Amino acid sequence: MLRFFVTFMVLLGVLFTVELLNPVQEHVVIPFTGILATISAEIMQFFDSDVTSSGIIIRSLSSGFSVEIRAGCNGVEAVIILFAAVFAFPAPWKHKVVGFVAGFFAIQALNLIRIVSLFYIGQWSFTAFKWAHLYVWQALIILDALVVWLIWLRFLPPERPADPPKPATA
Repeated sequence: MLRFFVTFMVLLGVLFTVELLNPVQEHVVIPFTGILATISAEIMQFFDSDVTSSGIIIRSLSSGFSVEIRAGCNGVEAVIILFAAVFAFPAPWKHKVVGFVAGFFAIQALNLIRIVSLFYIGQWSFTAFKWAHLYVWQALIILDALVVWLIWLRFLPPERPADPPKPATA
């Protein structure tokens, strides 16, 4: 358990530090966030043709309301936490990779729901938007990472007992 905790904390420290580096922000995080904005706008366009996106901004052409998806709102931090938890846990590498990839998509699917819901909540009430954004959805996204990790743990193969020692021969 101590090994897991130390490895988890080291991975968190390293990954959060790397995420903050300007080249990583410029070439990975911001383009990824732009993709999230585009996908969110495309989802909304199925039932609201007045929605458009540009970079990391989603805008309603009819109301003028817009949201900017910033760091902390793109699910990257939750993905980092999931990565650290999965790769710190003693499990076969194949299971780690499958668990992380599935978890990444689970977190981002919920994050798309989050972005869409916040966009419409913000058009209805800015006070409700701030409350949902700061308290409800932040907690739910982190909780999603935890639930994904716990589900992943349940699907790990049982640990095989060590082979018993063979008797010595003379």
